[in-house]
Amino acid sequence: MRDLGAVSRRYMASYALFNQALADRLGLHPTDLQCLNLLGLEAGPVTTGRIAELTGLTTGSATRLADRLEKAGYVTRRRCTHDRRKVLVELVPEKMAELGKVWGRLNGVWWQMFEAYEDDEIALIATHMRRTVEIGAGQIERLRSGEF
Repeated sequence: MRDLGAVSRRYMASYALFNQALADRLGLHPTDLQCLNLLGLEAGPVTTGRIAELTGLTTGSATRLADRLEKAGYVTRRRCTHDRRKVLVELVPEKMAELGKVWGRLNGVWWQMFEAYEDDEIALIATHMRRTVEIGAGQIERLRSGEF
């Protein structure tokens, strides 16, 4: 368990440092980069309220994040056709394709690593990642609520 704890800490630090280096390369803040990642998983355009939910930011901070992404050319804003009071934030496909190319040049090493695993090992890793996301969300909630 001690080894698992040390490896886990190095894993999390490694990912955070990678995220920072990639964000630096793109001229973005790490949170902005992860917001783009999360927006890419959404079914379509979202409100800044949804960005706040996805990132855990306040709505004011989510608006500033959307401002930065718009200034960098990654998103546009438009009024919702069903509810003109709402403003939707939409990814710019061409800019996301550029990001995809950068990611594609980096991603190959990870895919090679995963190709060495059997299907049941991949399933275990995917289960671990899903559980980590769930637990992480709960821990974030605890930290933000002051419960911790």
